[in-house]
Amino acid sequence: MLCVSALALAANVITAARVWPAQDYTRLAFEASAPFKYQLLVLKNPDRLVLDIEDVELNSALKSLTDKILSSDPYIKQVRAAKFKPNVVRIVVDLKGEVKSNLFSLPPAGEYKHRLVLDIYPLQDPLMAMLDNRNNPNNGDPNAPKGQAIKPIVEPLPPSTGAVEEPLAELPPEPNSTEISPPETKPETKPETEKTPPLITDKTLPSKEGGRMITIAIDPGHGGEDPGARGASGSREKDITLAIAKKLKAQIDAEPNMRGILTRDADFFVPLHSRVVKARNMKADLFVSIHADAFTNQAARGSSVFALSERGATSASARYLAKKENESDLIGGVSLDNKDPVLARTLLDLSQAATINDSLKLGKAVLGHVGEINTLHKKHVEQAGFAVLKSPDIPSILVETAFISNPEEERKLNDADHQDKLAASILAGIKKYFASNPALANTKIADK
Repeated sequence: MLCVSALALAANVITAARVWPAQDYTRLAFEASAPFKYQLLVLKNPDRLVLDIEDVELNSALKSLTDKILSSDPYIKQVRAAKFKPNVVRIVVDLKGEVKSNLFSLPPAGEYKHRLVLDIYPLQDPLMAMLDNRNNPNNGDPNAPKGQAIKPIVEPLPPSTGAVEEPLAELPPEPNSTEISPPETKPETKPETEKTPPLITDKTLPSKEGGRMITIAIDPGHGGEDPGARGASGSREKDITLAIAKKLKAQIDAEPNMRGILTRDADFFVPLHSRVVKARNMKADLFVSIHADAFTNQAARGSSVFALSERGATSASARYLAKKENESDLIGGVSLDNKDPVLARTLLDLSQAATINDSLKLGKAVLGHVGEINTLHKKHVEQAGFAVLKSPDIPSILVETAFISNPEEERKLNDADHQDKLAASILAGIKKYFASNPALANTKIADK
């Protein structure tokens, strides 16, 4: 009994299991009081992922994972969790088809403890698939020759430090363990999300009045694992920024020569670099990131607009805010091994004086119109090293709509009418910018 008690005390405790479904990808996140020991197997016929977590017990947090999978999830059919052997829990993710997966652990960050994150991606990114379809002259022709199919990489990820030396094969459970029952065989139904439009809809490039369609990338700050700032009464920045961004997109789409694209259209996490790359892949003319600031002093109030700086922040508060926003990847959770050379070059290229100059012009125009409906925290555009503004060829601004930590401004940020006014003021600033800086032929090269 003493040995059993000691073993139980030594086991890691999983305190939470979360699911973030989206068209871009689905994320499973596990949180625990100590670092994880784990092993992932990728299996075929049928497609599934098998995750073994060591030194843990099957508790209510893990059991609840089964009920969190929606029928509309684009990639996951169901999740089964059971005790595989003493102090090893096996989680089987039954898939709706072939996928790419990425498993990584994260140290404590923000309000989170140790995390184990499993990201499940489609074989081809939805954005790139849409671009390929648009550029494919045979698109829609069933008799056209088919290109070579994309083959997934299904090698199991290497075990983390401390993982078992030999992979745990998919063996029958031990006699004393709880058996994982096989999935029920039933007709495959299309997920509900397939009925909804994709994240970025494809419009013809000519505008309704002739000429070129202007594309505005709208970036709702934070999302998913990264809630952003919290308001005095519990509001989350990620929810408010998404609501304002959707309203701004609708207003932009109503313009005869403009279209809006969202870097996220639901509550899921998007790494900072992915936001930049999405905008560049869609050859956006402008990039507008929407945020709602917080400060320890609830009296802080007002709107601000920021652009990128090559030489450092223009104030201590701008430097503080940039540092806080750049920590989004640490809180939201990004695998540092998943970077490509083109991306690295894009993010490190700060020789962009002309783009920054245009960003300042755009910021000044937007700030002037936002100031008509809200107090301004600073009456000039500030600058700092925001990672999300580092596209070398797209004028980019970050709009802090108000202080969510201020009770009065939090109430206004949650008001639909005020959100409409904020969106309208940002659009008015964008239109003023283009009145003085007409959009030229778009020659941006997409990052692939």
